[in-house]
Amino acid sequence: MPHHSRFAIYYVPPRHAPLYQFGAAWLGYDGYSGEPLPPVGDVADWRAITEEPRVYGFHATLKPPFALAPGVSLDTLLDQCHRFAAAPRAIPVIPPKIDAIGGFLALVPSSPCAELQQLAADCVRDFDGLRAPLTDADRARRRPEALSAPQRDYLERWGYPYVMDQFRFHMTLTGRLPELQRAALLAQLQQRFAELALDHCAIDRIVLCQQQDRAPFRVIGEFQLRSA
Repeated sequence: MPHHSRFAIYYVPPRHAPLYQFGAAWLGYDGYSGEPLPPVGDVADWRAITEEPRVYGFHATLKPPFALAPGVSLDTLLDQCHRFAAAPRAIPVIPPKIDAIGGFLALVPSSPCAELQQLAADCVRDFDGLRAPLTDADRARRRPEALSAPQRDYLERWGYPYVMDQFRFHMTLTGRLPELQRAALLAQLQQRFAELALDHCAIDRIVLCQQQDRAPFRVIGEFQLRSA
């Protein structure tokens, strides 16, 4: 395994699902094949707009990227994915929409979903024993001086500040944008998304993604969640 390898537990729609095709085409990257996709031709500055999220592929984070703890193997991580998926649980179902969140655009739930918050919290907690400890560089990269007290606590405890009650499900479509550009692009993305006629989305699977060195994340395992 490469020395600089990170893993993450994401929600990613199935490869041939219309939602995945929409997001992957927009970002210009297929996280299943690891291959680039043709650019969206009618959007000014498309490559710069999508540069940051393209590295991660079209996804929603459940367990943020982490290195494996010393002595933990990929097989152990895969086994934990199987065990997690096999545990009966309420499957979250969300009404999706495209909206602005924190200066960027993303697919988000249009109403709160307690089952989704629980799924994310379970992922953070159940996989944490396999995570390498936070390094000083990791900590500095999160700019703890700009975080709230609860977020700093989560950073130290879970390796990431936006977990548990600070978690917000989102499938990122752009980097941070100036307000006028963001508003114009939001209308365009909402129109594209409306063509899918997707009124609900079941968060009924997890995927294991791997990043080797600085390459984009790629799906290396898919696990269907067991409904209670």
